[in-house]
Amino acid sequence: MYKSLRIGVVIPALNEEGAISKVVSGLLAISSDQGQVVDQLVVCDNGSTDETAARAAAAGADVVSQKEPGYGIACQTAVAALTNIDVVLFVDGDDSCLPAEALHLLDGIAAGNALAIGSRTLGNMQSGALTVPQRAGNLLAAWLIHWLWHHKVTDLGPFRAIRFDAYQQLEMQDCRFGWTVEMQVKCIQHRLPISEHPVTSTRRIGKSKISGTLRGTLGAAHGILGMIARLYFSTPS
Repeated sequence: MYKSLRIGVVIPALNEEGAISKVVSGLLAISSDQGQVVDQLVVCDNGSTDETAARAAAAGADVVSQKEPGYGIACQTAVAALTNIDVVLFVDGDDSCLPAEALHLLDGIAAGNALAIGSRTLGNMQSGALTVPQRAGNLLAAWLIHWLWHHKVTDLGPFRAIRFDAYQQLEMQDCRFGWTVEMQVKCIQHRLPISEHPVTSTRRIGKSKISGTLRGTLGAAHGILGMIARLYFSTPS
């Protein structure tokens, strides 16, 4: 619990055996004057062929399985496994963020925001943490959101927290790479308060399933830009 809010953590994971134990244990170790911050932590094993699920469970996570590939569907599956939670914290399972910085996001929620985004652009980015295509795509998507919805965005980063009631209001649908941008744009469309907080981005452990391949990079770009277009043209005039 943190500032009287019950905190649930969601970690979508695919073949992250090298990092998942460290990520889970680091998040479960976060504490405040109310004690342990994380009330429940769910890892969704998205079809791993390694020891991701076993190592996550051994580190203290609740583990659920989702065979259908996709970042969004893995997040949805993990959220569905949370019980009696006020805030959902999304964290990647590759050790690319600092667990202690989750408190910055939770402070944003406690201050009254519905969504708190960890901005790598505003924070510190370790050399090699993001590829050039990732940075360029992130900037383009942020610019498009600002241009189309007149809301300043600096990052579409996966490290984020959202009030559970706001999450339910959004009726999230994307199953793959458009998940993060869908959440941000729908919050803007619903006029929900959003905050951004500087976070540190470190080099991930293991190879990225997205930016590590041309197919993954193109798929992510198509998913993000396609979602922006769908949300814009589906908005009632």
